Amino acid sequence: MITKLKIDQYYRQHADLPLIDVRSPGEFQKGHIPGAFNIALFDDDERAQVGTMYVQQSREKAIELGYKFVTPKLLDFITKSERVSPSKEVVVHCWRGGMRSAAFAQHLADNGFKKVYLIEGGYKAYRKLVLNTFEIPFKLNVLGGYTGSGKTHILESVKDLGHQVIDLEGIACHKGSAFGGIGLPDQPTVEQFENNLFEEFRQLDFSKPIWIEDESHNIGRVKVPINLFTQMRNQTLFFLDIPVEKRAGMLVEDYGKCEAEQLATSIQRIHKRLGGLAVKNALRYLEEDNYFEVAKIALFYYDKSYLTGMKSREKSKVITIELEDTDAAKNAQTILNQIESYV
Repeated sequence: MITKLKIDQYYRQHADLPLIDVRSPGEFQKGHIPGAFNIALFDDDERAQVGTMYVQQSREKAIELGYKFVTPKLLDFITKSERVSPSKEVVVHCWRGGMRSAAFAQHLADNGFKKVYLIEGGYKAYRKLVLNTFEIPFKLNVLGGYTGSGKTHILESVKDLGHQVIDLEGIACHKGSAFGGIGLPDQPTVEQFENNLFEEFRQLDFSKPIWIEDESHNIGRVKVPINLFTQMRNQTLFFLDIPVEKRAGMLVEDYGKCEAEQLATSIQRIHKRLGGLAVKNALRYLEEDNYFEVAKIALFYYDKSYLTGMKSREKSKVITIELEDTDAAKNAQTILNQIESYV
């Protein structure tokens, strides 16, 4: 039995069921619903051939070619789908909820699957939901501060204390600086970043405050959705002011175990902004394993950069919180206590 679902129905009623995405591997790699399994009806080359046939000859010829590609895979589709869902209850989608997902769903229904749900509008409907979600007005508590303030660690502590937190850098697999990708997995595509971010947001209560770190529009190669970024920039910024020596120590903790070659490459990446002498000194300190002095040189640049960005904010919406050190648990509690008088 095949039942059609709107994308919001899927999330309300059947998000616990295995989800099969029948688009090509290339489509899936560009962006997919988190947690989906890719059982491609066509590989990338086959999809291209079917599309060309549709454009250059006819819909009928394209369908005929599609059947030629799919027929030898029919048994394999059932085998893979049973691995995904031994209970034989699944949700299926393609790009627009058209022929690919409909044919796949019917094949499963004809071969013993008890319940097969088909997402109307497919992945395209899902993407509309993702982007529309970031237009919702959120109650954001934006945490800012100079590089090395330990903002990510503080937000982890805030979350441990029961508050809602979105870790943009964690989702982006990047810490937002020239050094930000060191030791982290490859970044997702921009589209997949948005999908992964939506997955985190949809689990939150939008009537309650959401803590989020102040970021540039770009985090490495990905971009914060523009509507969310605009909201972040228009909210009050809780700015952490921590002594530079303490912040340099935090950077040594975070990056001190990284390979010197990776750090050197990152230093060279901001050569023009640091200046020749600063780069020369930083590389010399790196050779001497003096990571503290390397960190101080990097902070001189990043502090200036952050101050430049701060000038675009309304002064009345910037609240400075002075802290003695980078003790995340202590600072989280201090920030929460101080914030009560502002919200």
